[in-house]
Amino acid sequence: MVLKGMLPAVKNMKNFEKLLKSEHEYIVILETRLSQIGDLVAYAKRANKKVLVHTDLIQGLKADEYGVEYLIRNVQVNGIISTRGAVVSIAKKNKIIAIQRLFALDSHALNHNLKMINKVKPDYIEVLPGVIPAVIQEVSETTNLPVIAGGLIKTKDDVNQALDGGAVAVTTSRMELWEL
Repeated sequence: MVLKGMLPAVKNMKNFEKLLKSEHEYIVILETRLSQIGDLVAYAKRANKKVLVHTDLIQGLKADEYGVEYLIRNVQVNGIISTRGAVVSIAKKNKIIAIQRLFALDSHALNHNLKMINKVKPDYIEVLPGVIPAVIQEVSETTNLPVIAGGLIKTKDDVNQALDGGAVAVTTSRMELWEL
């Protein structure tokens, strides 16, 4: 369960189908409807892909214990991304990849999120926006957990700065960056 490099994030079917033919091992599903998530994960698994799902962005899914249980048992996702510590804790208890999404809005928000992360102990932390290498480094050093950079990643330089800042991986929905 080692995530590194580029983690392509999909928001639409055209990009999803392209990723099924790619060399990427993992696919991040950001936005979809509850009625589609099962089929998307099944298609991805038939293409030998592992799927990480952002629970907070699935329309029709309540991101609580029962919603996550449904994703784990029925849909059989490989990992969960969420801003909610309780959701991340459920993923950890079920031994799937647990990624805590952290929005670095200001110092107060960062400190609040770091306290929650120290309680939850996710497998990875996704820092947004991912274009602030100093924050990536601070989160990594403070938590001793691998950091994924996401949000506002628009260029190859953004990817390189995030990785140079200590991120182990970068998530982006920009297709032109997926092959870096």
